[in-house]
Amino acid sequence: MSSKKVTKSDLVEAVYQNSDYEKKCIQDVLEHLLGQLKESLKDGNIIELRGFGTFEPRLRKGRSKARNPKTGEQLAVAPHYVVAFRSGQELKKALWELPIETK
Repeated sequence: MSSKKVTKSDLVEAVYQNSDYEKKCIQDVLEHLLGQLKESLKDGNIIELRGFGTFEPRLRKGRSKARNPKTGEQLAVAPHYVVAFRSGQELKKALWELPIETK
């Protein structure tokens, strides 16, 4: 599978090509959607998008001994939240059925 990074502007362009909406409108909706997702996660809510997946905040334990891989410096890491994503059934099935590229 070729790995191509898809950006927000790529998503806006794709929706624009397949709809009758203006680019600015699509971009505004995407920005508002992402902003609302971020706010909901910051409030501790779980976001479920049926068929796509679920985003949820998860608490990662702190560590008294951690190492900065770049410098090798020892440091402590406090407990903090991260976003976890679990794919939905439809997304899992779509990815499962992707053809395998052999080199």
